[in-house]
Amino acid sequence: MSAILAAPAAKLAIGAAVNLAGGIADALSSSQSKAKKTADDFETVFLENFTQTMMSSNGTEGPLGENGVGGDVWRSMLSQEYAKQIQRSGGVGLSDQIMRDLIQVQAKASAGAGNV
Repeated sequence: MSAILAAPAAKLAIGAAVNLAGGIADALSSSQSKAKKTADDFETVFLENFTQTMMSSNGTEGPLGENGVGGDVWRSMLSQEYAKQIQRSGGVGLSDQIMRDLIQVQAKASAGAGNV
């Protein structure tokens, strides 16, 4: 191969390698962002169930009549918002552990798919 053709071929190969590396990095970051969102959503649901249990009514009527159907809806919505805010402010650490486990499971699955 002449020197005149070698430079453009090398430039093309380097460009393809950079594009491939960028695609792999994007796929990994996309996978990690999906795992993070899933972990955050799970922690939010866990915290919502926790706060709903914590706020459950003991059957007595409050000063604003909050034990009717409206009170149940209000408590449910309040529990959701509490859970979201707790999770956004750092949560209880459940999200981080779930994300690590999800990434580990994905890595094992992709390693297993490579052996097939």
